[in-house]
Amino acid sequence: MNGNNNGPQAPKGARLAFGIIMILVYIGVGLLFIFKIFDVIDPVVSYVVGGLLILYGIFRGYRLYLGSN
Repeated sequence: MNGNNNGPQAPKGARLAFGIIMILVYIGVGLLFIFKIFDVIDPVVSYVVGGLLILYGIFRGYRLYLGSN
């Protein structure tokens, strides 16, 4: 095997749309945690989880950008 993946794949447009939707979901949920929409016992936990979700959303956006070139 030379590392080629010959299995079925989703069309490029569908992968791009799914990637954009997931970026928006991660950033949106992160903002919900930061603005304390979710009832978390400790506000520090809420800020940390929200920040991590936003950072992961940005990271996914960067990977999506690199993969679309």
